[in-house]
Amino acid sequence: MTARRPLAALITGVVTLSLLTVPSVAAPPQQREITYRTWTSSADFLSGTRSGTTVAGGALRFGSATGTTSYVDPFGDGSAKTYEQASWVSPEVRPGYGLTELVASWNATTPAGTWVEIAMSGRSDEGTTTKWYVLGRWNHGDDTAAGDIHRTSVAGQGDTTGNVSVDTFVARAGRSLDRWRLKVTLYRLAGTKKVPVVQSVGAMASRLPADETVPVSPGGGAWGRVLDVPTYSQETHIGHYPQWDGGGEAWCSATSTAMVLDYYRRGPTPAETAWVDPADADPQVDHSARSVFDYKYDGAGNWPFNTAYAATRGLDAFVTRLRSLTEAEQFIKAGIPLVASLSFEKDELPGAGYGTNGHLMVIVGFTTTGDVVVNDPASHLIKSNDEVRTVYNRAAFENAWIPHSGGLVYVIHPSGKRLPPKTHQANW
Repeated sequence: MTARRPLAALITGVVTLSLLTVPSVAAPPQQREITYRTWTSSADFLSGTRSGTTVAGGALRFGSATGTTSYVDPFGDGSAKTYEQASWVSPEVRPGYGLTELVASWNATTPAGTWVEIAMSGRSDEGTTTKWYVLGRWNHGDDTAAGDIHRTSVAGQGDTTGNVSVDTFVARAGRSLDRWRLKVTLYRLAGTKKVPVVQSVGAMASRLPADETVPVSPGGGAWGRVLDVPTYSQETHIGHYPQWDGGGEAWCSATSTAMVLDYYRRGPTPAETAWVDPADADPQVDHSARSVFDYKYDGAGNWPFNTAYAATRGLDAFVTRLRSLTEAEQFIKAGIPLVASLSFEKDELPGAGYGTNGHLMVIVGFTTTGDVVVNDPASHLIKSNDEVRTVYNRAAFENAWIPHSGGLVYVIHPSGKRLPPKTHQANW
């Protein structure tokens, strides 16, 4: 029914709650340490270390090759292709706490035959510098004949400091990093002059308490406001294009992303979706699933792949975590819907009609009494777009979201739309 998204180390599985015991008033929670840092201007990129890359127009560009790489696409025909490469390393970031998880995200343009790799390194609590952990190999297209690779996460990177769970660096139990940096490597097919461009790259770092429940958050000023986000059901796509995660039953992330794109009128054109079977309703959802698919994870729920796809539609997009629905309300007030990651058992979210170990839906607003208005692509497991818009109890929703995914969201917005004012510890 939903994307097969493993929960990171801090989230050991779906925590069984009784809604009868979720407190409306509780002791203050432990500090939720969450910070987000991005590089998204000429000055930002010039502050890093460049090797073959240039900075122009507020973006990082492939300038001149510093070497070549022979790459065998693990999902291709087994043949090697040679790519030229150039790179950039960010300044070191010290979040002020020992981070245990990190998710990078990026906005990039990758002409056919080009791709980017995002990696992360840090200093562990033992005082040693880690290796570079690869957080994703990505390109927008899938024209492998022209040199495109199959976009992919990279498994098997675990060591004594940490590991990468799909798209997330996760420190080993009892371990942490007190600083981090990112490395962006741009690739192009050898012998070509194609120029991959990175408009922004950043990461969300966090250290979260192992809360099983959280208190209901206070109102944030958005009660009674609902954004007009179109409603698409993943259930209507069951059986579509099973090569991408079995079809629509697992397309919650891709469907949520498609809804937000169409809210901003940035979805694919009819020409772009001409490959979709004309009998399939809402072809933009099929297009989204194809465009975000992670071939190693074998799913459409790779978080930064979804935001990277949204960015190819002329939007700014990134992955972060929020501390509460109070923070989420600030985005609704700014006219920005949020794609949120949750997990819950069937009786923990009244009205959903299902349980899940990983699901995404769109926060579109709040009722006049503070409950959460969402576009839930699972649509009560009914194959109808009319079943997508629903209301979930504030306490139940917050407890399916904050303890289980750490409040993870996709923030997708036009570059001209200002984000809400940042908090004391900036997480966007």
